Amino acid sequence: QVELVESGGGSVQAGGSLKLSCVVSGYTYRRYSWAWFRQAQGKGREKVAEIDSDGSTDYADFVEGRFTVSKDNSKNTLYLQMNSLNSEDTGTYVCAASLQWDGYRYVWNTDSFWGQGTQVTVSS
Repeated sequence: QVELVESGGGSVQAGGSLKLSCVVSGYTYRRYSWAWFRQAQGKGREKVAEIDSDGSTDYADFVEGRFTVSKDNSKNTLYLQMNSLNSEDTGTYVCAASLQWDGYRYVWNTDSFWGQGTQVTVSS
């Protein structure tokens, strides 16, 4: 059974930094993608950053070079380093894993594996 457990959330002032971690257990696939999503109160879930099994990364436009996604295969851990945080970054950050490749990109849906989330609050 695949399980994803996030940590590292908290409260920070605007301009500050946080590093999120996500430990993935029960995962033995060679081809996959891991990602961070976020959801602000009253808004839909949006993808923040993604890294696949080859190490290729992708970021949402709103990241604007402020965040870095990485993974440590030896620890089965996904990271998100967030710098220059602002109030719009406030939300619940959820890590996820996908095995579905549609020939162009990994697909994220209810068949993907999702963590419970960690809260990030940025005060101005």
